[in-house]
Amino acid sequence: MSDSTEEDRLWGENPQYGSVLVSPLEATSGESFDKVPRARRQLGLASATFLIFNRVIGTGIFATPSVILLSSGSVGIALLMWVLGAVIAIAGTTVYVELGTGLPRSGGEKNYLEYIYRRPKFMASCIYGVYTLIGGSNAPNALVFGEYTLNALALPLTPFNTRLTALLVLTFSLLMIGVLSKSGIRLINTLGTFKFGILVGIAALGLLSLAGVPGLGVRPEYEQPRNFASWEAFWGGSRRDANSLVTALYNVIWSFIGYSNANYALSEVKDPVRTIKRAAPFAILSVAAVYMLVNIAYFGVVSKADILGSRQIVAALFFRNLFGPATERALSACIALSSLGNILSVLFTQGRVIQELAREGILPSPLNTFFATNKPFGAPLAGLTVLYFISVVLVVAPPPGDAYTFLLSVSSYALTLINTLVSFGLLLLHTPAYRPWAWDPPFRAPRAVAHVLFALAASQLGVLYWAVWVVWLPRRGGYALKREWRVQEDGVSRFVFVRVPKAAGTEAE
Repeated sequence: MSDSTEEDRLWGENPQYGSVLVSPLEATSGESFDKVPRARRQLGLASATFLIFNRVIGTGIFATPSVILLSSGSVGIALLMWVLGAVIAIAGTTVYVELGTGLPRSGGEKNYLEYIYRRPKFMASCIYGVYTLIGGSNAPNALVFGEYTLNALALPLTPFNTRLTALLVLTFSLLMIGVLSKSGIRLINTLGTFKFGILVGIAALGLLSLAGVPGLGVRPEYEQPRNFASWEAFWGGSRRDANSLVTALYNVIWSFIGYSNANYALSEVKDPVRTIKRAAPFAILSVAAVYMLVNIAYFGVVSKADILGSRQIVAALFFRNLFGPATERALSACIALSSLGNILSVLFTQGRVIQELAREGILPSPLNTFFATNKPFGAPLAGLTVLYFISVVLVVAPPPGDAYTFLLSVSSYALTLINTLVSFGLLLLHTPAYRPWAWDPPFRAPRAVAHVLFALAASQLGVLYWAVWVVWLPRRGGYALKREWRVQEDGVSRFVFVRVPKAAGTEAE
């Protein structure tokens, strides 16, 4: 078969994806877009929604608000950053709903990049396959689970204990998703309901405390919050420098990461076009609302000075102020369960991406049949096992103090690059050059949304470069960067950054 004939079969004059012979534009439900057994479509609206809930709501909302307050300088700016971050997340959701309804098949960005960037052939899929092996790792979440589980059980928080607990939760997750898949889906739904209920409970307690309900006031032994007492208290200390505001917004955006999670498993979703159009917006709007209310609750119960000065996470301060320090272990258990839901949802969807790579024939030839099958337990156990072993290696290999930071930095670089390519690609699909492809999905995101997301994603690459070069590497290497003015041999002057030992400097100048 010639290259041109093969491409016509794959894509056609109207976009036909993979070996599918039906255009998604001709199928109202999207189920005919991918040839999978009807019985395999086991995810309904609730399950698709909880896949997103569990991916977005991890441990960040329990700790990140203090980091955002530190960067913002005031309660008012911090809340404004959460509003702006929610708007960006909603905009990102519309982009993925458009792509998901246009290409309703498991794989997520793999499908979108392969569809948009067709030359060189199959390069986009190969690159994304490597990203999946890195970004699909559950090692960071497993380490967080280990820390909070040990704290909840009052066990010694040592590197060995943390890693051992992380390995145990990774193994448990593999068994639930790869072997007991139906029970795994039920567990994902249960944990999603639980963690959403916890956040709603925090919001309710905080609002009731603000309203002065008897029995829910801040204990007298702790500093009484005055964050909403006056306009000056609300906006006092606001920072206006771009560096601080960008850092705050970046942390908020990361708290919303995961709104595309259901897109990775659309081949297993019933009526995928209708479901993703409902599940994704409902999930992200609900998360945005509860995040905002939880932040108001935190600021209503914990003073600004306490949040910035304490080494405890803001959620721990919240429960301590209302119910005393004895609640710390219970909170740790809740955060550990929240992290478990995140681990399960990531493993469930990323295992499907590896399966899709095998279905497309991208993996080495002998492996495609092995990784494409759902035998023997009705789940892509082979792909899930690969992700499991990668996570195990990343839990054990990095230095104990730097494990989480290292893994987060690597995956964040890759994710930012993928988001940039996806948002730019969606813009391309609506240009005259791509008009012959007749891209006309059942749902369209506003064009302005794609423009803004591309600009934000591209700028994040610069922020990530700064964070690694100026913050992480110096901290890891025990030095600070100092800029000096020097004259070259040709007489041209320029700035040079030199490494100064920590004893002589503390930050880049």
